[in-house]
Amino acid sequence: MIKNITDFQNVFFIGVAGVGMSAIAQYLKGIGKEVSGSDRYFHPGEYNKTKEQLEAEGINCFLQDGSGITDKTDLIVVSTAIEDTVYEVQKAKELGIQIIKRSELLSIIAKSKKTIAVAGTSGKSTTSAMLYQILLDAQLEPSIISGAGLTSIIKQGKIGNAAIGKGEWLIIEADESDGSVVQYQPEIGLLLNIDKDHQEIDELIELFTIFKNNTNSLFVVNQSNTLAKSLSANSRNDFGFEDENAGYSAENFKQDGLSLTFEVLNQKFQMNSLGQHSVENATAAIAVANQIGIDLKTCAESLATYEGIYRRHQILGQKNDVWVIDDYAHNPAKCAASIKACQPLAEKVIAWFQPHGYKPTRFLKDDFIQEIADSLRPQDEIWMSEIFYAGGTAVKDISANDLIEGIKSKGKNAHFVEDRNDLLEALKPELKEGTVLLLMGARDPSLENFCKELFENL
Repeated sequence: MIKNITDFQNVFFIGVAGVGMSAIAQYLKGIGKEVSGSDRYFHPGEYNKTKEQLEAEGINCFLQDGSGITDKTDLIVVSTAIEDTVYEVQKAKELGIQIIKRSELLSIIAKSKKTIAVAGTSGKSTTSAMLYQILLDAQLEPSIISGAGLTSIIKQGKIGNAAIGKGEWLIIEADESDGSVVQYQPEIGLLLNIDKDHQEIDELIELFTIFKNNTNSLFVVNQSNTLAKSLSANSRNDFGFEDENAGYSAENFKQDGLSLTFEVLNQKFQMNSLGQHSVENATAAIAVANQIGIDLKTCAESLATYEGIYRRHQILGQKNDVWVIDDYAHNPAKCAASIKACQPLAEKVIAWFQPHGYKPTRFLKDDFIQEIADSLRPQDEIWMSEIFYAGGTAVKDISANDLIEGIKSKGKNAHFVEDRNDLLEALKPELKEGTVLLLMGARDPSLENFCKELFENL
């Protein structure tokens, strides 16, 4: 039974192209393991960018046909999306190879380092990336396993969601959506927020309470989020937005176009980003970094050069005096925050959203309607296309149009374009000078190209 990072050498990932899986695969390759994997998006004779990037790191990629699993394979890793009926899972069982979930492997990795686990229903990837940048600039040579690509690493031609440093610190995201947040026993636990997402609030509180109890040394929460605040261990260790209870409070926040300024403990900060939520994420990173010995001046210098992460308020550009922004927002709180963050930029925000999954959309229907409606100014608009279906068993008893009709009933400008390929034609009359077009959605691998092509054809 594999329980330690030293207990295996040859590991195979089923679904290796997924963002969470590819990050761990790259990390393990970077520390000297033999790594290979397969994915249903790999097809014979068809170019796949992720496959090319993984192979450039020395990770062997196979079709999802079982050919990559041999008697030399020590360990099989599966994501939550991989069902037992997949042929490769069956082959692994026949060969008697241990199979574990991605989150189980991440918890094994986390025990091998001094780990900072970033948790919360929103902002994990952004805060992890900011914290990584600060530790990197402080010469601590950190490692990171992230749920999104860091722009600074993507520029090196890599996927961008993992980096291996020689230092003792590892930064990871502790995910509540699959309940795996309870598996980690980090040196430092950071809780950004608690909002209804994949589970009901009482379930989330229970998960994050276990996460708190599993944290070995320092536990830091957001004093400005009511539910997160209820789990505070010591408010002087915490962060907040204009919150006198927090030891690290962001004050004097101003947004001028794409530039943010604020102060923490009288240290001035400037960042190229959008919205109050970005300031809260930055203050979370500052609170942790300062408490492991990094001075506030170094934090400020680092965040001034922070380049952001892939599809997190990623500015695609400006055409015909219309800014186009691509964002991974996918739950009610994130969509609302994303819309609000764009409002200081323009007189009018036109937001488009592609919900993912029938079950989560059904679960969050009323919250989507309420939060998006509340975030829209009278002149703003929300557009949606049909729910992204990722495969598997799903009851298709809800449409994105149900959300649109609910938002309309609250007196807001809401429109449904079933096929997203018809979106640009429908939008063009609305895209006046000085408008921001915000494109939101997650879990769909084709969204990146869709958003880029829409911008190019604007």
